[in-house]
Amino acid sequence: MPSSDLPAVPGVITTRQTLQTARSIADAQQSSGAIPWFPGGHTDPWDHIECAMALTAAGLLDEARSAYTWSAQTQRPDGSWPRQFRGDTIEDQATDTNFCAYIATGIWHYVRSTDDLAFARLMWPMISAAIDFTISMQRGRQGEIFWLRDDDGVMTEALLTGCSSMFHSIGCALALAEGLGIAQPAWETARTRLGHAIAQHPEVFADKNRYSMDWYYPVLGGAVRGAAAATRIADRWADFVVGSIGIRCVADQPWVTGAETCELVLALDALDDHEHARRLLAAMQHLRESDGSYWTGLVFSDGKRWPEERTTWTGAAVILAADALSRTTPANGIFRDLAATAQPRAGIRPTVPATRSSIRSEPVAQTSRNSPLSKARW
Repeated sequence: MPSSDLPAVPGVITTRQTLQTARSIADAQQSSGAIPWFPGGHTDPWDHIECAMALTAAGLLDEARSAYTWSAQTQRPDGSWPRQFRGDTIEDQATDTNFCAYIATGIWHYVRSTDDLAFARLMWPMISAAIDFTISMQRGRQGEIFWLRDDDGVMTEALLTGCSSMFHSIGCALALAEGLGIAQPAWETARTRLGHAIAQHPEVFADKNRYSMDWYYPVLGGAVRGAAAATRIADRWADFVVGSIGIRCVADQPWVTGAETCELVLALDALDDHEHARRLLAAMQHLRESDGSYWTGLVFSDGKRWPEERTTWTGAAVILAADALSRTTPANGIFRDLAATAQPRAGIRPTVPATRSSIRSEPVAQTSRNSPLSKARW
């Protein structure tokens, strides 16, 4: 991809810096295709997909395909994933429902970026199984989706951030289904019920109001838009936005985090508030290191980095925010353009999907190591 086609925001991040950040993510990618939080760290299925999306936006398509193939090869027969890996070992067998749904967002982002219809067909069985599993966890009284299944069964609690992300992911899955000529009325019904719960029934979700993600994710995921979204953002702006350094992860802690700041940038971009979005993307650049990686956050009361980790998914959020603000790649509006999320791009035609066995037998593309090169997270 020519450097001129890479996301950049004048005065904030250049194309060279975007590529450098993408390469810092690729450098952490394991030979299996998994993308851990940092070299030697653990991998979770959600942040792994976020990183794959950033690699796609930066033109590192072999690495992105390798990441998605890893997801297909590690999916369990019921459509779910364990929520934490370290190398080839499963560290946490429990299943986070939102972690499973996010694969649809990643694959739809890849297809919108590349028009690679063969890859969409190959990945479809994985997406179908993941969304079927996600909807099987929709057991709340208003359409909310429970967030966790472990050895003790399903935890009967729904999280607003996770449900908002799943609302978006199911929409991406429906776009892929439509493009492949596959009717999914049960998915449409489930998404409608979930959106109603998010917009109209806050009482059914666990109280996580301390967390900034519960503030902006209903907007980012698309369940709340228009005047209601603008009011929602304005009401708690002072609780979370900290001067010129970013936003708090938790309202009552002196801690700003880069990924949450960039996700708010994406939500503001979806509301056409480009001025505040650009300022916030610029504000969090103090977390950038010389190799293009980003520290997770800063405790601004004492000026210390915390945790002392440069996380791949923080860099990924920067790239996706830069792409949205710069309108660079064909997928730059995946969180903004609900019409684009709901409708496939021209050129996608009905087809016979691949089988799940064909995905699992597909060889994993190896990430190049010769180039000069993961919600609640907390």
